[in-house]
Formats: sequence, C-alpha cells, structure tokens
Amino acid sequence: MTYAPLNPADAVILFADLQTGIMAMQQTNDPGVLRRATAAVAKLAKIFAIPAIVTTAPMEGPPGEVTPEIAAALGPLPRHTRTTADSFTHPATADAIKATGRKTLLIAGVATEIIVQHSALSALAQGFAVQIIIDACGGLSPRTEDAALRRLTQAGAVTTSVASLAGQLAGDFTQPKGGEALGVLYEMAGG
Repeated sequence: MTYAPLNPADAVILFADLQTGIMAMQQTNDPGVLRRATAAVAKLAKIFAIPAIVTTAPMEGPPGEVTPEIAAALGPLPRHTRTTADSFTHPATADAIKATGRKTLLIAGVATEIIVQHSALSALAQGFAVQIIIDACGGLSPRTEDAALRRLTQAGAVTTSVASLAGQLAGDFTQPKGGEALGVLYEMAGG
C-alpha cells in the first residue's frame, strides 16, 4: 500500500454511533478527549466542505441522542438509524455515503470493535480508502479495540488522529483554511 495524500474533495466522514448512551460504554478513550476530537472532526468537515453522514444504533430517549458537538459545528444532519453492525448493510446509510461520490471514508465512532470495524471492512471491500480517526473513536476494552485496529490495518485501513487529519487537510497552515485547521487543533488541545 502506498501513501496517497488526503484530498478533501474526495473525502466523506462517517460519524458512527456517537450517541451519549453508547459513548458512555466505551472504555478506551477519555470521554472529554472523545467529545473534543469529535467536535474537531466536525469543525474540520465544515472548514474543508467534507460531507458528513451520521449513523446511529436504535436507542430510545436521551441515551440515544447524538453527541451535540456534531450539530454545533455542522448544523442538524439526517440521522440514519441502523439495526446492523455495518453501515454498508443498511441501505439508507450506504446510499448516503455512496451518493457523495467520494472514495475516501474517514470514520469516527463507538464502538471501534463493532460499527467502526465492520463499516471500515465493508468500505475497503467496495474500493474505498479508509482512515480511522483513533482519538474520535472508543472501544469496549483496550484488548478488543487493539484486535479490531490490527485487523483493520491488516485489511488496508489507515489509523490516524485528528492532528494528522488536520495536517493532511490543511497542507499549509499559513493559508486561510490551514490557519482555521490549526485553530481547531489549538482549541481541541486546550480542552
């Protein structure tokens, strides 16, 4: 696998199961870091005009609410509620991703072992380049998340971070969008 620079015009972001009740179950990422990283990814999506897809697991009431950081940056987005562990086996979610016409899928979500892993594997099988934004993900346990990430990298997915993503998207931090991306990183770090 060779390195290819990230082109924001070819990227789409999948926010997967970033719901308050599900986020509370993850054990591998500090909750504050997870929320700030999710907010940063949403802000980068806005700066670089990257479409974002929100997919959720069925949960009733407040535990099922999508973390507000996404809407704060991007406004309200359609919510695709699946009953599957894979976004690509849910027609509405898969169609929303494919309708963007973009072939690089950036994934932020919980749980890394479930929705992140299975969506990434399906995306890879369908010819997408996949990047897992690790600080915007959370796993059910360190051991099982590590196994999922090893499986994903062996399959061809790339693990990345919000800082790396911002750097890839910005290219040059002295340019206007690059400066905005750098501001997102400073804001995230200031937590």
